Amino acid sequence: MQPGKEKTLPDSVSRPWIKARDQASLLGLVASLLLMMACYWIYQGGHKGQLIDIDRADPLKASYRVDINQAKWPELLQLPGLGETLARRIVSDRLQQGPFESVEELDRVNGIGPRTMERLRPYLIPIPVDTDWATKDSPVSIKN
Repeated sequence: MQPGKEKTLPDSVSRPWIKARDQASLLGLVASLLLMMACYWIYQGGHKGQLIDIDRADPLKASYRVDINQAKWPELLQLPGLGETLARRIVSDRLQQGPFESVEELDRVNGIGPRTMERLRPYLIPIPVDTDWATKDSPVSIKN
């Protein structure tokens, strides 16, 4: 062979992607992983037809409740039976006439009747009844 020429393989002969020693290592790794998976499957009861039961826990219940004196119209839109128009009416009424004193006062909004109220009631946070605990008229005294 001459010193400036490299040995080249003809185009018909393809080179392996990985060397033979690397192929053997990869084969051993894949075989051991498959063996471990089979052992885990047997350990979990797969050979008896007792596969893993994923749905063991009871489903969680999520409740969606809205404060009608704080909610904006997109939040009210999530309530059943309320469309965009009615949700906007509630917000507009609250801005014009002030906050609702009770959930029952929601019927002052045009378009909300007894059936709509009964459908919405489970999703509304009760408005606390005003008590005399800290009224504006009572004097505040701090004793040291």
